[in-house]
Amino acid sequence: MRRSDRKRSRSKVGLIVALAILVVLVAGYAFRSTYYSSRFLPNTVVNGIEIENLTVEDANKKMEKALSDTPFVIQIDGKDWKAINRQDLGWTTDYAEELSSIKGSQNPFSWGMQLVSAAETTDVSGNTLDEDKLNAVKEQVKVELAQVNEPRTPTENATIKQTESGFEIVAEKQGTTIDVDSAADAFAEAVSTGKHNISMNEYLSKPTTKKDDPQLKESLEEMNKVSKVKATYSINGNTIDIPSDNIHDWLTVDAEGKLALDQEKVTAYVTELGQTYNTSTQPTKFNSTRRGEVEVPAGAYSWTIQPEEEAAALSEQILQGKDFTRSPIVDGSTTADKALIGNTYVEVDLQNQHMWVYKDGAVALETDIVSGKPSSPTPPGVNYVWSKERNTTLRGLNDDGSKYASPVSYWMPIDWTGVGIHDSDWQSAYGGDLWLTRGSHGCINTPPGVMGQVFDLVDVGTPVLVF
Repeated sequence: MRRSDRKRSRSKVGLIVALAILVVLVAGYAFRSTYYSSRFLPNTVVNGIEIENLTVEDANKKMEKALSDTPFVIQIDGKDWKAINRQDLGWTTDYAEELSSIKGSQNPFSWGMQLVSAAETTDVSGNTLDEDKLNAVKEQVKVELAQVNEPRTPTENATIKQTESGFEIVAEKQGTTIDVDSAADAFAEAVSTGKHNISMNEYLSKPTTKKDDPQLKESLEEMNKVSKVKATYSINGNTIDIPSDNIHDWLTVDAEGKLALDQEKVTAYVTELGQTYNTSTQPTKFNSTRRGEVEVPAGAYSWTIQPEEEAAALSEQILQGKDFTRSPIVDGSTTADKALIGNTYVEVDLQNQHMWVYKDGAVALETDIVSGKPSSPTPPGVNYVWSKERNTTLRGLNDDGSKYASPVSYWMPIDWTGVGIHDSDWQSAYGGDLWLTRGSHGCINTPPGVMGQVFDLVDVGTPVLVF
């Protein structure tokens, strides 16, 4: 045999051998592919559990046992903090349907490629929880997380602080406290979807306002402007400057970074203002005709600052950033924007048993009177004429309990207890000590010949000082 023939013969043999090996390999691969027609491919992981080479039924059993027997672990700071038995959550499982779907999507002939590729990981939701049990455990987790938070460093939003030169932004600070609500919700979601654990460090409370927040920067500009506002009160004829230090102390920013005033502090200031100036509780200093300066107790003619309403209105005006003078919002029979007693009033001096009617600062009329007897004295106070009536009958009880009815031609009530100024034709004289023996039931008895003039001179709303 020639050499060339021998070479061709060897080549044929080699080719036949190679083809035979290929046929064997293909046959082996095909046989293995047939194996995977009913089993999961290599590197198949579902819900963190390896199920390669298993049938759907076997994979379902393995997952059910693995997940049912494995507690759900909550981690904090890289350490296991709490392990929860899934049975305590009313846990039941059946993954067959979704596992069948996964198996149906796999090509048995791709097992070779799957063998050397990365694991195919999938999560399925074939488990069921008892909602009531899950919610009960979730609430307990929230309680315990709140306790965990106590020694931890709270997260701080960016804010504005006062400095010697004005105000500046202080950057936010990330703390270590856990956002209890979002962490508890994440726990419920994770355990519901069959996960094995969760780290609470992924749910730390985050700052909601940061140093570069546009609203915070705008508030900073406004705050520096508002801090320079000159705010003044006009109360009962007095001028009261609100200290700039107070306004600085009240300035703050809300959760959205907007400029605001601390309403608790503003309300406290307004309340203290009322304690000092409310005419409903404070006596009025009055320069009387015969006795010099006296203090007349509070009476029906008065007002009371309304702290919450005034605090809100004051805050709104301060935040406008303009100088202002205001009078407080009050409740009462008059307002606080002027002196309680001006130049027109009625003065009743019980000690001197005398009454004066002042009009525009001058005495328009004066007369002796008879006030209430010792058993029913005329109450002192800053009152006012709130009504005027002609030809009426005054009714009440005598000291012995019997009823009386006294017709009068002129009647001007001045308080809310039934006391007023009226004519009294049953009195034969006025002034002196007659009130001790012939005093009224509390009203101011006025001579009939004078009372008509008083009635004409005094308008409704006129202050009446009784002291």
